[in-house]
Order: sequence, then structure tokens, then C-alpha cells
Amino acid sequence: MPFDESGHPGPSRGAGQRAINLPPVLLWLIGINVAIQLVRELLGEAADSDIILQFGLVPAAYTSGAGPDLLSLLIAPITYQFLHGGWLHLGINMVTLAAFGVPVVRALGTRRFLLFYLSAGIVAGFVHVFFFPDSMDPVVGASGAISGVFGAVLMLMRYVGSLTSLLPVAGIWIALNVFFGIMGGTPGAGGDPIAWTAHIGGFVYGLAAIRLFMPRLGP
Repeated sequence: MPFDESGHPGPSRGAGQRAINLPPVLLWLIGINVAIQLVRELLGEAADSDIILQFGLVPAAYTSGAGPDLLSLLIAPITYQFLHGGWLHLGINMVTLAAFGVPVVRALGTRRFLLFYLSAGIVAGFVHVFFFPDSMDPVVGASGAISGVFGAVLMLMRYVGSLTSLLPVAGIWIALNVFFGIMGGTPGAGGDPIAWTAHIGGFVYGLAAIRLFMPRLGP
């Protein structure tokens, strides 16, 4: 048992600390995504298909005037970010969010990070719409938003002079997305599962927009 300076027993190491030491906003995002996936599993395939069509991002719904109602069109750019193609898809995204999200949360604070994260996902979604305007396949997943977080991490590393440590990772990530773009078809539920244009769109947004969300340090 550890002792304090006066020789009395002190608190155990780690007492009062969370077992998973992530910022609360990341824990909430991960928890919400996992809860939504669990509910979808419990509802069954028919109900889940309706959820994907109603709350996924369908490019043709924005370009053809047909499809969901106005409310669905307004909320889909956000709701699609909380739907995933399965537990593996969800797990990869949440692990990536946990890995790259911490420094961005520390730099921006909770509210600014949440706005940045969701806006990256929205921009990523509409980049996908731009490249695949006639696709009826709903796109789901937080990958576009997380790609924005990854771009933000690179910019933050640049500011502190540590960019070279992440350059190999960034190079591999970009190469994989280009590969999927060349080899794959139209991303979505009925085509290639990798929405590579959304990934790249979110990444570029993260690089360009992170400075707009940084708190002002002085007058």
C-alpha cells in the first residue's frame, strides 16, 4: 500500500481515474455509435434496412428530387455518421477515433471538437454526393468525420514540428484510398463498401478547416 509524505496510507495509484482515459466527448461518441449498432442488431434485418434507407446518405436523393422527405434530407448528413456496415466497420472506426481524437479534443475543447467532427462528416458526405450524384446506394459510417480528425492531427503535428512522425501513416492512408478508388466501384450498400471520396474529402477538410476551430489565445 502506498504512503503519503507523513507516513499515513495514501490512495492507491490510479484511484479516482477512469479505466479508459479518453476525453468524455470521445467516450460519448463511441458509446452512442455502439448503442445504435446494438439497437439495429436487435430490431432485425427488415427494420434495419428501413433505418439505413431513411437515415443513410443517398446521393440521388439530393440530385434527383426523389426519395426521402425533407426532414430526412436535412438530418441524413449527420445521422449517416452514426450508422455502420457491421461490427467490424464500427470497431475500426471507433478505434481510429480513439487513437487520433485525443490531441484534437485537447486542442479544440469539447464543443469546438464536436462541431469540427460533425462538420467534417457533413462535408465528406457531400463530397461523395458530388462524385456519385446518381447513386441510390446509401452511404453510412463515421469514416469521413474521422478522416477530418486525422487531417487535423497532421496539422497540429505540423504546428509543433512533429509532422514527420506521421507522414508514413498519412502516405499509407492516402495510397489505400486511391487504390480503393481505382479498383472499386460506386461506394455504398450495393457497391464498393469504401466511400473513398468521402474519406479524402473529410481529410482535406480537416487539413484546411482545423485552424478555423482553434480557440483564440489573445485579443
